[in-house]
Amino acid sequence: MEERLFTFFGMYSHEPAFILLSHTALAFALTLTLAFLSTRALKTVPSGLQNIFETFLEGVISMCKDVLGEDNYKKYIPLIATIGLFVFSANLIGIIPGFESPTGNINFTLSLALIVFVYYNYEGIRVNGVVKYFAHFKGPVWWLVPLMFPIEIISHLSRIVSLSFRLFGNIKGDDLFLIVLLMLAPWFIPLPAFALLSFMAILQAFIFMMLTIVYISSATIIEEGH
Repeated sequence: MEERLFTFFGMYSHEPAFILLSHTALAFALTLTLAFLSTRALKTVPSGLQNIFETFLEGVISMCKDVLGEDNYKKYIPLIATIGLFVFSANLIGIIPGFESPTGNINFTLSLALIVFVYYNYEGIRVNGVVKYFAHFKGPVWWLVPLMFPIEIISHLSRIVSLSFRLFGNIKGDDLFLIVLLMLAPWFIPLPAFALLSFMAILQAFIFMMLTIVYISSATIIEEGH
């Protein structure tokens, strides 16, 4: 039987599906806990966790406003902020020995990518209508339609691969780096690496969140002649 890295959930079952689902549930619970703790006692002058979350939301609002525009950004903030926080939590738990990052599993990242793909296409059709939405796939001139339309379809499908494999590859690489480091060095030596991996967890969540914003923008804001 294939040997797996020790995890606390692995003490109950070594099934890959159980390991993935249990760590996904843990990331989900961590996300809800952080959200609850940051909002349970709101203050006019924020401090502690509330201050961190307000800074995070201000950043999300600023990004959404810049990319989606003043009139459109508000309705997408809940989705974008939730994705960012959930991906961050999923990235972060893998840094703790005895746990695995769900984002280090292609099934998890592929599921997230499919959710984003379906959602931004749905929003594009809802906002612009079926005809106008798919009309912008045809290119700038009519005689390029046979060439441009298939290219646009492939381009959109490739976003699933880009979103899922970028996140999966980076987090899986971080996990392998941490495993090797812990095998070669005592516990107190890898502390700088833990700080670096924490930064990478934030960075990868930001990239996934930013790409989601860009894809929603490109689907919902269609310029005439594009």
